[in-house]
Amino acid sequence: MSEKDEQIALVDFDPEKNQVLELWFHDSIEFGHGCRVSIRIKNVLCFYRSKYQEIAVFETEKLGRMLVLDGITMLTEFDEFAYHEMIAHVPLLVHPNPENILVVGGGDGGTVREIVKHPEVKQVHVCELDEEVVKVSRKYLPSLASSFDDPRVQIFYEDGAKFVENRPSTYDIIIVDSTDPIGPGQILFQRKFYEDMKKSLNPEGIAVTQCECLFLHQHVISAVGSFAKEIYPKTRYYLTSVPTYPSGLIGFMFCSNKYDPVRDLSEERAAKLPGLRYYTPRIHRASFVLPKFGEELF
Repeated sequence: MSEKDEQIALVDFDPEKNQVLELWFHDSIEFGHGCRVSIRIKNVLCFYRSKYQEIAVFETEKLGRMLVLDGITMLTEFDEFAYHEMIAHVPLLVHPNPENILVVGGGDGGTVREIVKHPEVKQVHVCELDEEVVKVSRKYLPSLASSFDDPRVQIFYEDGAKFVENRPSTYDIIIVDSTDPIGPGQILFQRKFYEDMKKSLNPEGIAVTQCECLFLHQHVISAVGSFAKEIYPKTRYYLTSVPTYPSGLIGFMFCSNKYDPVRDLSEERAAKLPGLRYYTPRIHRASFVLPKFGEELF
């Protein structure tokens, strides 16, 4: 089936009126109690299968453009800033001199867009398994992917786990902007990868990883938290609100060789960052305050 045929196959037609009916995207993740996220679509901009996954970009009715991988929402232009600002600025404003940064995943460019706002950063390596994600994002999501044009950024199309394993004592900060722990992303939620990240960090380094939803994935978070605290001197879990993700919450695991994510925050540097829509030092601190059932996981 051609790309055009695949796009048409997504749309239901009324055989009597010969008119296109409403088109809705239903996220393939069902998040408990028989519920899932549905978003109304105006147009299919891109839909095809790469070597690794199914890639789609939709023009939504109210949320701007939307990137979907294997039927799972990666981002919408409406609220992506809440995710990308929190995954990037929390570690970069805790580390006093974040010069060398690695992003594992992040092929849409949103995390890199936030990283390059920091003048201290000298080098950003992006290790993205699927080159097609970068190509699609450059074409359809330039508000994020134009960050790849920054001269400090270098992209590697490799397996993230192997990339980290082969670069000891290289980075001040590693940010894992990954998909869920299924398929190729599963290894990024395992103990060995966290051990390899520690080896790849400098002695005062910080790693932050996408670590699922506190309401929906407690077994994943608990497992990662249990071995992360055995590997890193300081570990904390923190949250951000992203309405188009299942349940509206997504969390991150903060793993540090030295610095405390709240005590060592630099408000002075935070005040100089341009173009922020979600992140503030108060949000930074509050994001580490978990509900009672979240505290009990750790």
